[in-house]
Amino acid sequence: MRFRQVTLQGFRNLPLATVALEGMRTFLCGANAQGKTNFLEAMGYVTALRSFRGAESRALMGLGQPQTGLAFVVEHEQFGESRITVSFTSQGREVTWEQGRVTRMADFIGKFPTVVFSSQDNQFLRGSPSLRRRWLDLTLAAMDPAYLTALQRYTRAVAERNMLLKQGGRDAGALEAFEHELAAHAVTLGAKRVEGVTALNELFCVAHARLVPEGERAGVVYAPDSVFASREEFASMLVKSRPRDVLLKSTERGLHRDDLELMLDARPAKQFSSEGQQRCLVIALRLAQAAYFKLKGGVTPVLLCDDVLGELDPARRSKFWASLEGAPQVIATGTSLPPADGAAWQVLHVAQGNVFQAAPATT
Repeated sequence: MRFRQVTLQGFRNLPLATVALEGMRTFLCGANAQGKTNFLEAMGYVTALRSFRGAESRALMGLGQPQTGLAFVVEHEQFGESRITVSFTSQGREVTWEQGRVTRMADFIGKFPTVVFSSQDNQFLRGSPSLRRRWLDLTLAAMDPAYLTALQRYTRAVAERNMLLKQGGRDAGALEAFEHELAAHAVTLGAKRVEGVTALNELFCVAHARLVPEGERAGVVYAPDSVFASREEFASMLVKSRPRDVLLKSTERGLHRDDLELMLDARPAKQFSSEGQQRCLVIALRLAQAAYFKLKGGVTPVLLCDDVLGELDPARRSKFWASLEGAPQVIATGTSLPPADGAAWQVLHVAQGNVFQAAPATT
């Protein structure tokens, strides 16, 4: 897959930008806080219909803008040339493409895969489990509509149970009903997470080995909050947890407490890895995500690299390019021109929300 043209109107600080993307490498160059990341954020939106920064739709609309619009022309392995439009108003969002208006997220999510490499990715190791869980959920849901449906229903049931807990948990019948609902979806999600992490770990090990000196061994491990063999066991666990949950007014056990752990040489990377090693680990994780999308969906994802290439030393940068499979389109950002790697870049300058073409740079 590759983007051929992008049009943004009133998206964050970008008033109006129409850009034809040439070749397979595009570099957005400009000072900080000019709109480079906003441009990538708009492009990444087509994968899961959400911001990779976690922003709500309202926050994506430019200040004072009654409407925001995104339009993309995409060259796709399965759909050919596709046109996608997304419009935001204060009343909501509308998404259309060749198949018509998108009414169910499951019919669209993951069809146009992108993978974002960000300088903030190091928080994946240091941050809370929710960051890692969110990444896993987005990765699996993008390629599996059944996972997305189970996740949505599980999340909704947790919210309903929490509401009852906040009211003192006096309605035992209602609590039991939601606990059985949670248990049904927990079985599906748990099995799919085990299967998904197993596949991702294999891809992660391969990607990591291409980035680091010979001898380093990495892995990604699924760390479930609880182990259960059936929906009955899961429901029983929730029943036993009720007294504590009522006190805390929250469902404290379940798949919404799961975690992932990155390992380096059989030790937790969070505790036993250097800054450089951590950077390679999270880059390898993103490469594994891209390989997973290609494996499951049959489409080569577009790589969106937000201010990360300049952070790599020449050796790691060379290994990064050598590790890419399938000649993916790469759209990168930085405050200075692309690092020398012998490739031709289309360079776009970004200043005060304006995006304009510069002559192609060969470095």
